[in-house]
Amino acid sequence: MHNKIVPLYDRILIERVEEAESKTSGGIIIPDAAKEKTQIGVVLATGIGRLMQDGKIVPLQVKTGDKVFFAKYAGTDAGENLLLIREDEILAIVIK
Repeated sequence: MHNKIVPLYDRILIERVEEAESKTSGGIIIPDAAKEKTQIGVVLATGIGRLMQDGKIVPLQVKTGDKVFFAKYAGTDAGENLLLIREDEILAIVIK
């Protein structure tokens, strides 16, 4: 589905990365309905950059393929595990 979404300007399309751990340290299994959505994702597509007041475009710091950490309530759902977010809502790039 993400091939049909093209982010504009400073917006970024992110696919949330599912956390592998679905058990607590005590061994209790956490059902999917009780899990919080992860705040880590992979950049699938980016816009052309931030549009400044003088009309200039400033390139984005993140690029396709980057793993990023973003704010808990950031962005807009864009489909299953997809999030459309502004670059300024991204808190960090996760180094592998």
